[in-house]
Amino acid sequence: MPTRDTPPRLFCFGLGYTARVLAERLLVQGWRVAGTTRGDGEAESPARAGFEVYPFDRARPLADPGAALAGTTHLLSSVPPDAEGDPVIDCHGADIAALTGLAWAGYLSTTGVYGDRDGGWVDEDSTLEPTGERSRKRVAAETAWLALKSDHCVPVHVFRLAGIYGPGRNALATVKAGQAKRIDKPGQVFSRIHVGDIATVLEASMARPNPGRAYNVCDDDPAPPAEVIAYACGLLGLAPPPLVPFEQAELSSMARSFYRDNKRVSNRRIKRELGVELSYPDYRSGLDRLFAAGR
Repeated sequence: MPTRDTPPRLFCFGLGYTARVLAERLLVQGWRVAGTTRGDGEAESPARAGFEVYPFDRARPLADPGAALAGTTHLLSSVPPDAEGDPVIDCHGADIAALTGLAWAGYLSTTGVYGDRDGGWVDEDSTLEPTGERSRKRVAAETAWLALKSDHCVPVHVFRLAGIYGPGRNALATVKAGQAKRIDKPGQVFSRIHVGDIATVLEASMARPNPGRAYNVCDDDPAPPAEVIAYACGLLGLAPPPLVPFEQAELSSMARSFYRDNKRVSNRRIKRELGVELSYPDYRSGLDRLFAAGR
């Protein structure tokens, strides 16, 4: 760990909803924090006070990557792949490979890489069988990031995130906005993870780096989405919306694609190897806390 005179530095490609929670935690602990936004006004957000912020996307790479990345001890990417591949790897893979003093790097992927298992369980040793184009691009992005480790000894770790929820993005907010639907697809379950628990997992990995390792980041309770909406309605004292058969539901093509995959995701590795104790082991505990906080 760097001395007080040289605190560690986190650089986030993509200071979005998830990465910001980790960044804000580390900033309070005395870390230096830098990262990128798409330049759409995010840099002026009060939540990013104290961050060094740089614009970045495929069409606009870092203007001076050497200066932006200088002193980085920990690096995180939450930037999703686009039609051409992983923008961070394509634009700055060589710059990342050239970093000296990098102790840890993380890539945020998705449990979608496992595809459909008809409700069965998967863990990190399961084969990757993506069913859609978005998930296939994620597998390719994981491969590109892990190649930085095999080819350049970059200490890369992959984190496969389940459905993310937290303040401002949760079933309570969906119900209050009048946008909740209860889709009836018998046997369908999804795994979830509170954004605060994602930050906890990332911190634990930083403390126990194991380059090349992949981790599923999800809670203990894969559950039907209609059940989650019903629970949120109960907290709010509202009647849940009626169940609508999946075949009759009015869903966007992206929303419908999520229902293509049905699996239960194991989180044993983050507990056994990283010593993680989830603050929100199921959606009930997460929604209870958000409701109590008025979030």
